[in-house]
Amino acid sequence: MAFGYVAFVLHAHLPFVRHPESDYVLEEEWLYEAITETYIPLLRVFEGLKRDGINFKMTMSMTPSLVSMLRDPLLQKRYDRHLARLQELIEKEIIRNGQNGHLRYLAEYYAIEFTKIREIWEYYNGDLVFAFKQFFDSNNLEIITCGATHGYFPLMKMYPEAVWAQIKVACEHYEENFGRSPKGIWLPECAYYEGLEQMLANAGLRYFLLDGHGILYARPRPRYGTYTPIFTETGVAAFGRDHESSQQVWSSKVGYPGDPEYREFYKDLGWEAEYEYIKPYIMPNGQRKNTGIKYHKITSRQAELSDKALYDPYWAKKKTEEHAEDFIYNRKQQISNLAAIMQRAPIVVSPYDAELFGHWWYEGPWFIDCLFRKAWYEQNTFSMIHLAEYLQSNPTQQVCRPSQSSWGYKGFHEYWLNHTNAWIYPHLHKAIERMIEISNLEASDRLQQKALNQAARELLLAQSSDWAFIMRTGTMVPYAVHRTRSHLLRFNKIYDDIKAQKIDSGWLEKVEKIDNIFPQINYRVYRPL
Repeated sequence: MAFGYVAFVLHAHLPFVRHPESDYVLEEEWLYEAITETYIPLLRVFEGLKRDGINFKMTMSMTPSLVSMLRDPLLQKRYDRHLARLQELIEKEIIRNGQNGHLRYLAEYYAIEFTKIREIWEYYNGDLVFAFKQFFDSNNLEIITCGATHGYFPLMKMYPEAVWAQIKVACEHYEENFGRSPKGIWLPECAYYEGLEQMLANAGLRYFLLDGHGILYARPRPRYGTYTPIFTETGVAAFGRDHESSQQVWSSKVGYPGDPEYREFYKDLGWEAEYEYIKPYIMPNGQRKNTGIKYHKITSRQAELSDKALYDPYWAKKKTEEHAEDFIYNRKQQISNLAAIMQRAPIVVSPYDAELFGHWWYEGPWFIDCLFRKAWYEQNTFSMIHLAEYLQSNPTQQVCRPSQSSWGYKGFHEYWLNHTNAWIYPHLHKAIERMIEISNLEASDRLQQKALNQAARELLLAQSSDWAFIMRTGTMVPYAVHRTRSHLLRFNKIYDDIKAQKIDSGWLEKVEKIDNIFPQINYRVYRPL
């Protein structure tokens, strides 16, 4: 009998990026890269585990914005074209590297991988949400929700209606896509403020995830720290992130992804191939970009990009076995020590961004595969479990009030509110006030109802925490600024048109086609609570 539990939790999220008004927008490739490098590889892992009789257990959030993109026919069509171009390029690479044994080996390896990705894509007819739902239905995967557009809850707490809209719209969207109500929620950026749990309870949610210090500084101090969940006074449970297991994977200094044998993310064919040769596979304006074809390994943390050695997936895969063994060894030690001093079985909650596995850390899906296989066959100290199953088996927990927190810089809200992005919040707050105001209207006709619903969509899209995050990181800043401004401008035009009773039906129809998320949204969700 196991002494405790390990809960492996993935947060699958991308901001809503869809541009039917343009033939090519670079940011749409965030989705295409994640499909190729993370989502389909994860499905391959799940299928292999099930095929081999391993009853794996994992929790995974799929945010409403990601689900909406994965099920969008336009983006599905564009991904299909993206994958076809990758396959075309790699076939040319096999020919081009015919006289270089190692590079030809790598090109042939990628060609096989892209073919397998194509097979899964076509097997599910491009509907990856349905694919993940199969493992949800078999009780291997517990799929949870998130904020509707990943809005940062603590920075809108002064407007409870806005927080409620993010939660309620997300839950309704989840039910439309998965046929049941969600049990859990990954709070966007794990950002929590005191009192939020009441809204979660009102929405029917059973649990949420916090960073570790949100639990450790709860009142009263939890007796078992982050090694059991706590119940809030509403009955909604809070799980805290385990620092030790997170550091083993995440840390830029000691984390597994920095191993010299692993693939180097920052050395890509799109930047290194001869320009005229690669030109058909980069941006239409001639600017270079990543293709996803990478021939080099990290080699060492100190090595310059020009000094990187060639990658070998065989040895990289062997290294994932070592790292899976190390992860399991440390969890066994951790849980054995905890079980000796606790009056109940401890749970170690290990949450990560899903896109780390495959996109940023190419070998990540192999690591997950090794981890679950070895945990199933080679040890009996702990059981892998998903969070809903843990609560069902352990219905009694200490009642505490969590501490305000996030999993950002310094554990608070600074990353999303600083000199790079503070300018957006007065505009967002004014838009919220206006949305609450017009939510009290009773639509006089179908056109006004459509305008009111579109106003709600534009506000939700403007609230995405991704835009403030990008402004802070300094990458793709013009795009994040553009998205924030464009949604606010559209919202304010709709508001002004409604107030003037002069709705521009032609313009509204165009905007509805561009920002088509949440087709069933009801603007009344913003009415005062």
